[in-house]
Amino acid sequence: MKQMYRVTIFLLIISTFACKRDNKPTITMIDVKKLPLRGEKGFNAIVEVPAGTNRKLEIQPDGQFVAEQVEGKARVVNFLPYPGNYGFIPSTLMDEARGGDGDALDVIIIAETVAVGTVQEFIPIAVLKMIDEGENDTKIIGVPADPALRVIRATNFEQFLLEYDAAKRIIETWFVHYQGYGTVQVLGWEDEKAALAEIEKWVL
Repeated sequence: MKQMYRVTIFLLIISTFACKRDNKPTITMIDVKKLPLRGEKGFNAIVEVPAGTNRKLEIQPDGQFVAEQVEGKARVVNFLPYPGNYGFIPSTLMDEARGGDGDALDVIIIAETVAVGTVQEFIPIAVLKMIDEGENDTKIIGVPADPALRVIRATNFEQFLLEYDAAKRIIETWFVHYQGYGTVQVLGWEDEKAALAEIEKWVL
């Protein structure tokens, strides 16, 4: 009985610390529908794949994050880990009738890794335009809206280009190769104004 009591207390303590460490639990689909385009300081993004990981996760209609399936197996990107927190911008949809891929607009946020399902506020600093298997595949590049969470100083494309050109090239190289070389074609980079216009273009 004492042993069971100790185990119960131990589990409660672990759960408490886990909650404190990750206070943004996996969101539900209802939350996604209610989540606005913007937060208090910037645009909202829902992180599906944390920086530094290789497992491609996607949110499902029931709000759960599950592994993308390729030939019946969970997809693990056969390349370097994601170079930022990767996910999508809620309240957006790249309508296929207007040349989109039928999904929400993608975003990669240059920051330290956060948990799957985190709602991370960001500001856009660039847009990377690509063609993936014949479809437009646009990636918004952002940094955290909270200055305390930023790992680079750039808050616009000019700073990003001048001070972090190596990071820009790394991101481009990663997207060119992460599905196998030749799968993705890069059309080019554009600045933060173009990124804002791209977001507004696909707002629901």
